Amino acid sequence: MASASLSAAFRRFVNRTVKIRRMKECIWTERIRTSVRATSTESLISLRFERWTQVVLLVFPTLSSQSRLSAVALFICILCPAQEVLEQADYLYSCGETQKLHQLLVRHKDSDDAEFLWRLARASRDLTSLSSISADEKKRLTYEALDYAKKALEKDEASFAAHKWFAICLSDVGDYEGIKVKLGNSYIIRNHLERAIELNPKDATSIHILGYWCFAFAELAWYQRKVAAVIFASPPTATYEEALAFFLKAEEVDPNFYSKNLLMLGKTYMMLSDVQRATLWLTKARDYPAVTEEDKQVHKEALELLKKLNR
Repeated sequence: MASASLSAAFRRFVNRTVKIRRMKECIWTERIRTSVRATSTESLISLRFERWTQVVLLVFPTLSSQSRLSAVALFICILCPAQEVLEQADYLYSCGETQKLHQLLVRHKDSDDAEFLWRLARASRDLTSLSSISADEKKRLTYEALDYAKKALEKDEASFAAHKWFAICLSDVGDYEGIKVKLGNSYIIRNHLERAIELNPKDATSIHILGYWCFAFAELAWYQRKVAAVIFASPPTATYEEALAFFLKAEEVDPNFYSKNLLMLGKTYMMLSDVQRATLWLTKARDYPAVTEEDKQVHKEALELLKKLNR
Protein backbone atom coordinates (compact mmCIF):
# COMPACT_ATOMS: atom_id res chain seq x y z
CA MET A 1 0.00 0.00 0.00
CA ALA A 2 2.80 2.39 0.84
CA SER A 3 4.49 1.73 -2.48
CA ALA A 4 1.32 2.21 -4.48
CA SER A 5 0.36 5.35 -2.60
CA LEU A 6 3.67 7.19 -2.87
CA SER A 7 4.70 6.11 -6.36
CA ALA A 8 1.25 6.55 -7.89
CA ALA A 9 0.90 10.02 -6.41
CA PHE A 10 4.27 11.18 -7.69
CA ARG A 11 3.71 9.65 -11.13
CA ARG A 12 0.29 11.25 -11.47
CA PHE A 13 1.77 14.57 -10.53
CA VAL A 14 4.63 14.61 -13.02
CA ASN A 15 2.97 12.53 -15.73
CA ARG A 16 1.37 15.51 -17.47
CA THR A 17 2.99 18.45 -15.73
CA VAL A 18 5.00 19.54 -18.75
CA LYS A 19 2.28 19.09 -21.35
CA ILE A 20 1.10 22.69 -21.11
CA ARG A 21 4.65 24.05 -21.26
CA ARG A 22 6.07 21.94 -24.11
CA MET A 23 7.60 24.64 -26.27
CA LYS A 24 8.99 26.69 -23.36
CA GLU A 25 11.37 23.94 -22.35
CA CYS A 26 12.63 23.52 -25.88
CA ILE A 27 12.97 27.25 -26.49
CA TRP A 28 15.00 27.74 -23.30
CA THR A 29 17.38 24.95 -24.26
CA GLU A 30 17.92 26.53 -27.64
CA ARG A 31 18.54 29.96 -26.07
CA ILE A 32 21.32 28.49 -23.96
CA ARG A 33 22.92 26.98 -27.07
CA THR A 34 22.55 29.85 -29.53
CA SER A 35 21.29 32.93 -27.59
CA VAL A 36 19.09 33.81 -30.55
CA ARG A 37 15.73 32.48 -31.72
CA ALA A 38 13.49 33.59 -34.55
CA THR A 39 10.02 34.58 -33.40
CA SER A 40 8.40 32.63 -36.23
CA THR A 41 10.08 29.29 -35.38
CA GLU A 42 6.89 27.32 -34.89
CA SER A 43 5.40 28.52 -38.19
CA LEU A 44 8.63 27.69 -39.99
CA ILE A 45 8.73 24.18 -38.54
CA SER A 46 5.11 23.63 -39.44
CA LEU A 47 5.82 24.74 -43.00
CA ARG A 48 8.80 22.39 -43.27
CA PHE A 49 6.74 19.47 -42.02
CA GLU A 50 4.00 20.20 -44.56
CA ARG A 51 6.52 20.43 -47.37
CA TRP A 52 8.06 17.07 -46.52
CA THR A 53 4.60 15.56 -46.32
CA GLN A 54 3.80 16.90 -49.80
CA VAL A 55 7.03 15.42 -51.16
CA VAL A 56 6.18 12.00 -49.76
CA LEU A 57 2.65 12.20 -51.18
CA LEU A 58 4.03 12.99 -54.62
CA VAL A 59 6.63 10.22 -54.57
CA PHE A 60 4.54 7.58 -52.76
CA PRO A 61 0.87 8.44 -53.35
CA THR A 62 -0.41 5.01 -52.29
CA LEU A 63 1.22 4.88 -48.85
CA SER A 64 -1.02 4.47 -45.82
CA SER A 65 -1.21 7.30 -43.31
CA GLN A 66 1.09 5.52 -40.84
CA SER A 67 3.63 4.60 -43.51
CA ARG A 68 3.56 8.15 -44.82
CA LEU A 69 4.45 9.51 -41.37
CA SER A 70 7.33 7.06 -41.11
CA ALA A 71 8.57 8.11 -44.55
CA VAL A 72 8.45 11.80 -43.60
CA ALA A 73 10.46 11.03 -40.45
CA LEU A 74 13.00 9.04 -42.47
CA PHE A 75 13.43 11.79 -45.08
CA ILE A 76 13.99 14.39 -42.40
CA CYS A 77 16.60 12.26 -40.67
CA ILE A 78 18.51 11.55 -43.91
CA LEU A 79 18.27 14.89 -45.68
CA CYS A 80 18.00 17.49 -42.90
CA PRO A 81 20.73 18.77 -40.59
CA ALA A 82 20.56 17.89 -36.90
CA GLN A 83 19.18 21.27 -35.88
CA GLU A 84 16.25 20.93 -38.25
CA VAL A 85 15.46 17.49 -36.84
CA LEU A 86 15.41 18.98 -33.34
CA GLU A 87 13.10 21.75 -34.49
CA GLN A 88 10.84 19.20 -36.12
CA ALA A 89 10.85 17.17 -32.89
CA ASP A 90 9.91 20.22 -30.84
CA TYR A 91 7.08 21.02 -33.21
CA LEU A 92 5.67 17.50 -32.97
CA TYR A 93 5.96 17.67 -29.18
CA SER A 94 4.11 20.98 -29.07
CA CYS A 95 1.30 19.37 -31.07
CA GLY A 96 1.14 16.32 -28.81
CA GLU A 97 2.08 13.97 -31.66
CA THR A 98 3.68 11.40 -29.38
CA GLN A 99 3.98 8.49 -31.79
CA LYS A 100 5.27 10.59 -34.67
CA LEU A 101 7.81 12.19 -32.34
CA HIS A 102 9.10 8.85 -31.11
CA GLN A 103 9.40 7.54 -34.68
CA LEU A 104 11.49 10.57 -35.56
CA LEU A 105 13.79 10.50 -32.54
CA VAL A 106 14.33 6.76 -32.19
CA ARG A 107 16.39 6.90 -35.38
CA HIS A 108 18.88 8.95 -33.35
CA LYS A 109 19.05 6.62 -30.34
CA ASP A 110 22.79 6.12 -30.89
CA SER A 111 23.47 9.84 -31.12
CA ASP A 112 26.23 11.49 -29.09
CA ASP A 113 24.09 14.61 -28.76
CA ALA A 114 22.30 14.98 -25.42
CA GLU A 115 19.65 17.14 -27.13
CA PHE A 116 18.42 14.09 -29.05
CA LEU A 117 18.72 11.71 -26.11
CA TRP A 118 16.74 13.61 -23.46
CA ARG A 119 14.02 14.29 -26.01
CA LEU A 120 13.93 10.58 -26.80
CA ALA A 121 13.69 9.78 -23.08
CA ARG A 122 10.72 12.13 -22.84
CA ALA A 123 9.07 10.70 -25.95
CA SER A 124 9.51 7.11 -24.75
CA ARG A 125 7.96 8.05 -21.41
CA ASP A 126 5.06 9.84 -23.09
CA LEU A 127 4.27 6.70 -25.07
CA THR A 128 3.56 4.87 -21.81
CA SER A 129 0.52 7.08 -21.20
CA LEU A 130 -1.21 5.99 -24.42
CA SER A 131 -4.18 3.67 -23.93
CA SER A 132 -3.01 1.45 -26.78
CA ILE A 133 0.21 0.52 -24.98
CA SER A 134 0.18 -2.87 -23.22
CA ALA A 135 1.42 -3.34 -19.65
CA ASP A 136 4.56 -5.15 -20.83
CA GLU A 137 5.31 -2.50 -23.43
CA LYS A 138 4.76 0.24 -20.86
CA LYS A 139 7.31 -1.35 -18.55
CA ARG A 140 9.83 -1.72 -21.38
CA LEU A 141 9.39 1.91 -22.43
CA THR A 142 9.76 3.08 -18.83
CA TYR A 143 13.17 1.44 -18.49
CA GLU A 144 14.09 2.54 -22.00
CA ALA A 145 13.30 6.16 -21.13
CA LEU A 146 15.58 6.01 -18.10
CA ASP A 147 18.37 4.55 -20.21
CA TYR A 148 18.13 7.39 -22.73
CA ALA A 149 18.03 10.00 -19.96
CA LYS A 150 21.10 8.45 -18.37
CA LYS A 151 22.95 8.55 -21.70
CA ALA A 152 21.94 12.19 -22.16
CA LEU A 153 23.54 13.03 -18.80
CA GLU A 154 26.69 11.15 -19.75
CA LYS A 155 26.93 13.21 -22.93
CA ASP A 156 26.18 16.58 -21.33
CA GLU A 157 26.13 17.03 -17.57
CA ALA A 158 25.27 20.69 -18.09
CA SER A 159 21.90 19.96 -19.71
CA PHE A 160 19.11 21.02 -17.37
CA ALA A 161 16.57 18.98 -19.35
CA ALA A 162 18.70 15.83 -19.05
CA HIS A 163 18.78 16.22 -15.26
CA LYS A 164 15.05 16.86 -15.06
CA TRP A 165 14.06 13.90 -17.23
CA PHE A 166 16.51 11.60 -15.50
CA ALA A 167 14.85 12.48 -12.18
CA ILE A 168 11.36 11.90 -13.57
CA CYS A 169 12.28 8.64 -15.32
CA LEU A 170 14.10 7.34 -12.25
CA SER A 171 10.95 7.93 -10.23
CA ASP A 172 8.92 6.04 -12.84
CA VAL A 173 11.20 3.00 -12.65
CA GLY A 174 10.62 2.95 -8.91
CA ASP A 175 7.01 1.98 -9.62
CA TYR A 176 8.33 -1.43 -10.73
CA GLU A 177 11.08 -1.76 -8.13
CA GLY A 178 9.09 -1.38 -4.92
CA ILE A 179 8.94 1.06 -2.01
CA LYS A 180 12.52 0.46 -0.81
CA VAL A 181 14.02 1.31 -4.18
CA LYS A 182 11.56 4.18 -4.61
CA LEU A 183 12.56 5.74 -1.32
CA GLY A 184 16.20 4.84 -1.90
CA ASN A 185 16.18 6.88 -5.09
CA SER A 186 14.48 9.87 -3.48
CA TYR A 187 17.69 11.72 -2.65
CA ILE A 188 19.03 11.11 -6.15
CA ILE A 189 15.79 12.45 -7.64
CA ARG A 190 15.95 15.57 -5.52
CA ASN A 191 19.61 16.17 -6.34
CA HIS A 192 18.94 16.06 -10.08
CA LEU A 193 15.92 18.36 -9.80
CA GLU A 194 18.02 20.84 -7.84
CA ARG A 195 20.74 20.62 -10.48
CA ALA A 196 18.17 21.23 -13.23
CA ILE A 197 16.97 24.35 -11.42
CA GLU A 198 20.55 25.51 -10.89
CA LEU A 199 21.19 25.22 -14.64
CA ASN A 200 17.86 26.81 -15.60
CA PRO A 201 16.29 28.90 -12.82
CA LYS A 202 13.43 29.82 -15.15
CA ASP A 203 12.11 26.29 -15.58
CA ALA A 204 8.92 26.38 -13.52
CA THR A 205 8.29 22.68 -14.14
CA SER A 206 11.38 21.52 -12.24
CA ILE A 207 10.61 23.92 -9.39
CA HIS A 208 7.04 22.67 -9.26
CA ILE A 209 8.04 18.99 -9.19
CA LEU A 210 10.54 19.67 -6.41
CA GLY A 211 7.70 21.32 -4.50
CA TYR A 212 5.68 18.17 -4.84
CA TRP A 213 8.67 16.10 -3.69
CA CYS A 214 8.60 18.12 -0.47
CA PHE A 215 4.81 17.85 -0.17
CA ALA A 216 4.91 14.07 -0.63
CA PHE A 217 7.48 13.57 2.12
CA ALA A 218 5.78 16.07 4.41
CA GLU A 219 2.60 13.98 4.31
CA LEU A 220 4.23 10.52 4.55
CA ALA A 221 2.21 8.19 6.75
CA TRP A 222 3.89 6.79 9.88
CA TYR A 223 4.34 3.34 8.37
CA GLN A 224 6.02 4.83 5.30
CA ARG A 225 8.37 6.75 7.57
CA LYS A 226 9.29 3.47 9.26
CA VAL A 227 10.23 1.99 5.88
CA ALA A 228 12.34 5.07 5.14
CA ALA A 229 14.04 4.78 8.53
CA VAL A 230 15.13 1.23 7.67
CA ILE A 231 16.70 2.38 4.39
CA PHE A 232 18.39 5.58 5.55
CA ALA A 233 20.34 6.59 8.61
CA SER A 234 18.74 9.98 8.00
CA PRO A 235 15.45 9.44 6.10
CA PRO A 236 14.27 12.10 3.62
CA THR A 237 12.22 14.76 5.35
CA ALA A 238 10.46 17.89 4.21
CA THR A 239 7.89 20.35 5.48
CA TYR A 240 4.80 21.93 4.04
CA GLU A 241 6.57 25.28 4.36
CA GLU A 242 9.32 24.03 2.03
CA ALA A 243 6.76 22.74 -0.44
CA LEU A 244 4.93 26.06 -0.33
CA ALA A 245 8.12 27.98 -1.08
CA PHE A 246 8.72 25.95 -4.24
CA PHE A 247 5.11 26.24 -5.46
CA LEU A 248 5.20 30.01 -4.92
CA LYS A 249 8.55 30.24 -6.68
CA ALA A 250 7.21 28.32 -9.68
CA GLU A 251 4.28 30.73 -9.84
CA GLU A 252 6.66 33.69 -9.63
CA VAL A 253 8.80 32.34 -12.46
CA ASP A 254 5.83 31.63 -14.74
CA PRO A 255 2.51 32.96 -13.40
CA ASN A 256 -0.57 30.83 -13.96
CA PHE A 257 1.48 28.31 -15.95
CA TYR A 258 -0.19 25.17 -14.66
CA SER A 259 -3.53 24.41 -13.05
CA LYS A 260 -2.00 21.80 -10.73
CA ASN A 261 0.42 24.31 -9.26
CA LEU A 262 -2.57 26.47 -8.28
CA LEU A 263 -4.25 23.43 -6.75
CA MET A 264 -1.15 22.43 -4.78
CA LEU A 265 -0.81 25.95 -3.43
CA GLY A 266 -4.37 25.67 -2.14
CA LYS A 267 -3.77 22.21 -0.66
CA THR A 268 -0.53 23.30 1.00
CA TYR A 269 -2.19 26.31 2.60
CA MET A 270 -4.91 23.96 3.84
CA MET A 271 -2.28 21.78 5.50
CA LEU A 272 -0.92 24.96 7.12
CA SER A 273 -4.43 25.89 8.32
CA ASP A 274 -4.46 29.13 6.33
CA VAL A 275 -8.07 29.04 5.14
CA GLN A 276 -8.04 32.47 3.51
CA ARG A 277 -5.06 31.79 1.23
CA ALA A 278 -6.20 28.22 0.60
CA THR A 279 -9.54 29.54 -0.63
CA LEU A 280 -7.79 32.09 -2.87
CA TRP A 281 -5.63 29.52 -4.67
CA LEU A 282 -8.29 26.84 -4.86
CA THR A 283 -10.61 29.38 -6.46
CA LYS A 284 -7.93 30.14 -9.05
CA ALA A 285 -7.54 26.41 -9.71
CA ARG A 286 -11.30 26.03 -10.06
CA ASP A 287 -11.49 28.94 -12.53
CA TYR A 288 -8.48 27.84 -14.60
CA PRO A 289 -9.50 27.10 -18.24
CA ALA A 290 -10.07 23.35 -18.48
CA VAL A 291 -8.15 22.59 -21.67
CA THR A 292 -6.73 19.17 -20.81
CA GLU A 293 -8.18 16.17 -19.03
CA GLU A 294 -5.94 16.97 -16.09
CA ASP A 295 -7.32 20.52 -15.94
CA LYS A 296 -10.79 18.99 -15.59
CA GLN A 297 -9.59 16.78 -12.75
CA VAL A 298 -8.03 19.80 -11.05
CA HIS A 299 -11.31 21.70 -11.45
CA LYS A 300 -13.22 18.85 -9.82
CA GLU A 301 -10.80 18.48 -6.89
CA ALA A 302 -10.68 22.23 -6.31
CA LEU A 303 -14.49 22.33 -6.14
CA GLU A 304 -14.56 19.50 -3.60
CA LEU A 305 -11.92 21.14 -1.41
CA LEU A 306 -13.69 24.51 -1.55
CA LYS A 307 -16.88 22.83 -0.35
CA LYS A 308 -14.98 21.38 2.62
CA LEU A 309 -13.54 24.79 3.50
CA ASN A 310 -16.96 26.43 3.34
CA ARG A 311 -18.65 23.98 5.72
